[in-house]
Amino acid sequence: MLTVVKVGGGLAADDGALRAWCRQIAACGARHAVLVVPGGGCFADAVRAYDRRVGLRDETAHWMAILAMDQFGWALAELIPGAAPRTDLGPVRAGAVSVLLPFALLRERDPLPPSWEVTSDSIAAWVAGAAGAGRLVLVKAAADASLGAGAVDPYLPTALRAAGVEAWVIGGEPARLAELLDTGQTAGTRLSA
Repeated sequence: MLTVVKVGGGLAADDGALRAWCRQIAACGARHAVLVVPGGGCFADAVRAYDRRVGLRDETAHWMAILAMDQFGWALAELIPGAAPRTDLGPVRAGAVSVLLPFALLRERDPLPPSWEVTSDSIAAWVAGAAGAGRLVLVKAAADASLGAGAVDPYLPTALRAAGVEAWVIGGEPARLAELLDTGQTAGTRLSA
């Protein structure tokens, strides 16, 4: 079963945590089909700040934020041992992790509304549905993983309904990802659309 793993940009603030998650994703990718969708992290934060300063059109900010995801994706493709960047939703098999650079794919057929209510969470849900994944895992920085206010974007329930995939939010220990992929359960929050 294909699992889409969205790596939250908040993890980029802690190099040690990010590298531990990247090693775990690589280990899981050796046994399971894993497609990584990057968050926007500090790159998207720069777009948000610029938008607040100059008042960009929603569509402009949307595409700039998706380009921010591509930037973090390049970093993840380097930090996840053996990972390879890609721009399509072709077959993903166990043995090596693929990191999606979503800009080119979404530019062709973006079904999501251009708004700050749509972030990489909803984009990852759309990718999971479009790729035929059986599971979506949103990996958040430990402080964000408890589903408090702002932990996921407001559009996510709509995106999950359209995608029709099992979805989880996890954080903290990277071993939780292996446990989820190996057993179907872990400490985390299972989402319902």
